Amino acid sequence: MSARRKLLRKVYGPAAALALASIAGLLSALLGNGVWDAVSWLFLGIPVAIMLWCSVRRSPKSS
Repeated sequence: MSARRKLLRKVYGPAAALALASIAGLLSALLGNGVWDAVSWLFLGIPVAIMLWCSVRRSPKSS
């Protein structure tokens, strides 16, 4: 694999994975009730949990 392809995968891979999780969550919410609701909450919660984890993990810069 070329260096350029590795860089593109490193940069856009996580964003694409979050987008796919969001799409899966939205589609499962539209499909039905019951188990589909649980799947929807799970997949829509993944991007939110990752964003919260990244914001907490980032240390504030001292001025």
